[in-house]
Amino acid sequence: MSGSMLRQLPMLGPLAAAVALSAVVVWVASGDVVAALSFTGALVVFLAAGLTLARMRSPSASEGIASPDWSVTVAAIERPGEAVAIVDRANRLVCANTVYSHWFGASSAPPNLPLARAGLEAIARAAREAWRDGRGEVDRVEAADGISIWSARAERAGRGEDYLVWRFVGLAEEDFVEDLARRVTGQFGRLLSRGGVEAAIVGPDGMVRAAGSGFAQRATGDAAATLAGQEFATLLRADERERIFFAREGRRGNPQTLIHVPLGDASDAREPGADEAASLMLLIDNAVGLGGRAEVAGTGAAPQLEALLGALPLGLAMTDRDGRFLFANAPFRRAAGIESDTLPSFPSDLVVAEDKGPLVDAVRRLGKGSARAIDMAVRLRGAADDPVSLGIAGVRGLGEAAVLLSLADSTEETKLKRQVAQATKMQAVGQLAGGVAHDFNNVLTAVIGTCDLMLLRHTPGDSDYDDIQQIRANSNRAAALTRQLLAFSRQQTLRPEVLQLPDVISEVSLLLKRLLGEKIQLRVHHDRDLGPVRADPQQLEQVIVNLAVNARDAMLAKGSAGGRLSIATRRITARDVRQMGAEILPEGEYTALVVQDTGGGIPPDHLSKIFEPFFTTKEQGRGGAMGGTGLGLSTVYGIVKQSGGFIFADNIPATAVGGRAGARFSVYFPVHHGQAPSKRRPADAAPAVQWSGGGKVLLVEDEDMVRAVADRALTRAGYQVTACADGEAGLAAIANGGTFDIVVSDVVMPGMDGPSMARAIRRVRPSLPILFMSGYAEEQLRREIDIVDMHFIAKPFSVQQIADKVGGVLSNARTAAPATAG
Repeated sequence: MSGSMLRQLPMLGPLAAAVALSAVVVWVASGDVVAALSFTGALVVFLAAGLTLARMRSPSASEGIASPDWSVTVAAIERPGEAVAIVDRANRLVCANTVYSHWFGASSAPPNLPLARAGLEAIARAAREAWRDGRGEVDRVEAADGISIWSARAERAGRGEDYLVWRFVGLAEEDFVEDLARRVTGQFGRLLSRGGVEAAIVGPDGMVRAAGSGFAQRATGDAAATLAGQEFATLLRADERERIFFAREGRRGNPQTLIHVPLGDASDAREPGADEAASLMLLIDNAVGLGGRAEVAGTGAAPQLEALLGALPLGLAMTDRDGRFLFANAPFRRAAGIESDTLPSFPSDLVVAEDKGPLVDAVRRLGKGSARAIDMAVRLRGAADDPVSLGIAGVRGLGEAAVLLSLADSTEETKLKRQVAQATKMQAVGQLAGGVAHDFNNVLTAVIGTCDLMLLRHTPGDSDYDDIQQIRANSNRAAALTRQLLAFSRQQTLRPEVLQLPDVISEVSLLLKRLLGEKIQLRVHHDRDLGPVRADPQQLEQVIVNLAVNARDAMLAKGSAGGRLSIATRRITARDVRQMGAEILPEGEYTALVVQDTGGGIPPDHLSKIFEPFFTTKEQGRGGAMGGTGLGLSTVYGIVKQSGGFIFADNIPATAVGGRAGARFSVYFPVHHGQAPSKRRPADAAPAVQWSGGGKVLLVEDEDMVRAVADRALTRAGYQVTACADGEAGLAAIANGGTFDIVVSDVVMPGMDGPSMARAIRRVRPSLPILFMSGYAEEQLRREIDIVDMHFIAKPFSVQQIADKVGGVLSNARTAAPATAG
């Protein structure tokens, strides 16, 4: 019998007795023996079936009673450095270890984790693969903050394979020190040891982090010994002559040369915590040279160091105790700007005069036997404006070689810093120039308007008439200067058209010949198949004229006999841009304008400043109206940049320009591939219907002098003017029931500015025309304000101009009113 049947035997006796008793009761009650036997048989069959069913279900029932004990699973998956989580088919977190909860939280289940978008997609793809194939992996996923990085693996598990077991392992970014430690303890360390050099990585706390097998053999007698965690100084000893030996070998061993190479970034040496970097310690046997050759004691180890340090990517050099150069590897020469094969005599020959004394003192002090290292900021003669960090370390036991110098090659970094500084400076100067031009335009508006009002009371021949005209002329010249400032700051009003550069040059060629004179020869050359560009033709003519005038002044300077000016247009393809390797110029198709002269070139120290406003080398009064102000090239720069182009200046050698060196300006405009936009009506064009009657004008201007001039100009033209000093007062005039035909407002005002006031007025009077006055560019204001049916007048303006502009706006509003109503 089976065990289950034996367990059921005690129950069979009572059941048999009950069956017999039931059969007797039926026989007595019915008196029929057949009926009693039939009842008894049926009862026996029923009980047998019930016992069989109970025996079949008892094991599974017992299993269903006890629920899974997940605490045992959690204890089993607790692993340091590895996050483990178990999820069901509904992606619900069943259990997770402590590391998972710390990294992702106890409420997040894969694949819904706080990861970057690419990581979420990779985790979801791995989950699908695991449910389908039984396993899914992701090599690298990043956290949403981009700091933490993991690898992930999912495996299907469970009796019914209804669970996924996720495992996450943290990944560290590439660590130079750790990579070097692996190399020192591997094949690289064994090769060094074979050549007589023992290497170890020592942390900032003086503890060994990794050591080569040769170092371990000589320090402990066991090449397989791990020295991690041991104090580096206890493995060595020094005698009274400051010679270094392995402590285990004592004086019976050979003296060692200790080379201390800091593994921190020399450029960060002055930053807090920079001295907390690990170090590479190299021990060179003074009696054994590289390759196992015997050396004569006391001859030094310079040949060994040249072979070793010459292969390192760090800029390293050696000097003797008196500070004379013994050796410098290629990275050091490149970083120090040493172009010849011969080293200078002393390190101080590499720096400017002000840094010579401190550098000499530091080298001699450390060359006397001090084993410490310092970093000092020095300025190299070839780049006096950019200090670099020079590491100086004293080396003991090296014989004649006593000081180790380290210098990082920062050429590319310095170049990038200069570019960023120049771009930042130009942006800041541009913002300042735009603000100055805006404020100056307010002053000029008042001056020009007052002059116009005074001229109305004087006639030609009057004693004051000529003086007022002179004031007005000088004011207009000042207004031209502000337009130059706005051009530099890219805040002027441009009216671009799709055009061909040769057509613009042809239009301005007659003017150029008059400007250049008879001493300068003008040559023009155009490439074929030039692409069209989109630019303002008037502003483009100004670019060409300014570049030509600058070239003329350079060629006629100091009584020169003249020269040659070449203007050419070039077709630049994307392949040409790639070959140029320009970092600033994006890859694409361009039409280039090249202006080249024979004026001797631009001084190198001026090349980075020529586009700055007010920087000039011309004498006052030279170069036309803009001569001596320093705004000619700054205007060119602003127009080109606002047009989406790029401009570069460089010098060309004498052989390329017929015997004389010269300067070359290259302007690149992107080729326009779209349709030509329809030409806009000039801003000063007369409206279709002239305004003949008066009207009510709400004038809002915070500058008292500008508001007074505009008030008198409009009143004289027949308008009823209500003047307000700020946006709140103008809005109150509308709210108090005032009816006006037009609002004339400044843009920038304290408190509520003009656009905010206009939007509030439009909610009450949707069809009321708005005319903005501003010293900024119209396009810029339209992009920032974005108000329908907005009109614009640029400051400074004359009395007649503002009167005509208000009349034109009212005429256009009257013409458009029936169409709007319909």
